[in-house]
Amino acid sequence: MDHTHPTDLSGWLARCPLIAILRGVRPEEVEAIGEALDHAGIAIVEVPLNSPEPIESIRRLVQRFGTRMLIGAGTVLTTAEVGEVDAFGGRLIVAPNTDPAVIRSAKAHGLIVCPGYATPSEAFAGLHAGADGIKLFPAEASSPAVLKALRAVLPAGTLVLPVGGIDASNMQPWREAGAAGFGIGSAIFRAGDTPDIVAAKAAKLVASVRAGSPG
Repeated sequence: MDHTHPTDLSGWLARCPLIAILRGVRPEEVEAIGEALDHAGIAIVEVPLNSPEPIESIRRLVQRFGTRMLIGAGTVLTTAEVGEVDAFGGRLIVAPNTDPAVIRSAKAHGLIVCPGYATPSEAFAGLHAGADGIKLFPAEASSPAVLKALRAVLPAGTLVLPVGGIDASNMQPWREAGAAGFGIGSAIFRAGDTPDIVAAKAAKLVASVRAGSPG
């Protein structure tokens, strides 16, 4: 039985340091895709709110996998959206930006929250507001060297997750620079992908991250 605490992000990342970002997923396909991810060992799934009927997809994922996966929403921009995600069982709030009001709202609801940051000021503002982890976004605009420099001044144990352009070929330099995990978008799911395609993508990514070397 899984005993990962529902609000312990580090515990979920220890199981598998990958967050599957299902941008564009549709409710009628989300359970089969979730099954493929679960089978591959993915433990954290995010449905961006600019997907078709995202709250319904989150509801279905929570109903099917909520006891063994961390399910939540991405592209969360308002406190109202935080409340809606919570009402349907989502436990994770991911944002592309650093909005202290959204972060504090997520924590008031007892949710895990990872705001996006691009600068040291945003990183520290997010942590000060109560973020459980911070999302380096877009990672394409940064580098492992930048992350390593920032980690030298961040509080010890800060969970930093690069998102954007991450795949099996480039995870290792980021891991060596101190990344706690990654948000994975098109390298794990692109709108229109079948569950079989997602299963193959996920297996490659999980094997790569567990081996500690590019796949």
